[in-house]
Amino acid sequence: DVQLQASGGGLVQAGGSLRLSCVASGFSFDDYAVGWFRQAPGKEHEGISCISGRERNKYYPDSVKGRFTIWSDNAKNTVYLQMNGLKPEDTAVYYCAADPLPCGSSWSNPLLVKYVAAWGQGTQVTVSS
Repeated sequence: DVQLQASGGGLVQAGGSLRLSCVASGFSFDDYAVGWFRQAPGKEHEGISCISGRERNKYYPDSVKGRFTIWSDNAKNTVYLQMNGLKPEDTAVYYCAADPLPCGSSWSNPLLVKYVAAWGQGTQVTVSS
């Protein structure tokens, strides 16, 4: 089975940085897009980044573009999300996820979130003002 283990969340001040890690097992990165969703209090899941293992394509919505960077270390079966210039509105539970659809499909279309193939546990990111 596909397993995703997320870590790296924490409490930072506005303008600070965090690096999230997602260790994957049970599937090949070549066959999946792997990335991150977040869920703020009272809001639906928002796709914030993904990377396609096969095409190496990346996706970022406007809300994080220029601040967040995703990359993978295949030797460690790990995907990372570097988050810089954090804002209070970035406060949310961040979930690592994997899906066989092209990177940006499930992440950019709220109607497809429910069909994401695999989810990791959430890691809390809190950004103070």
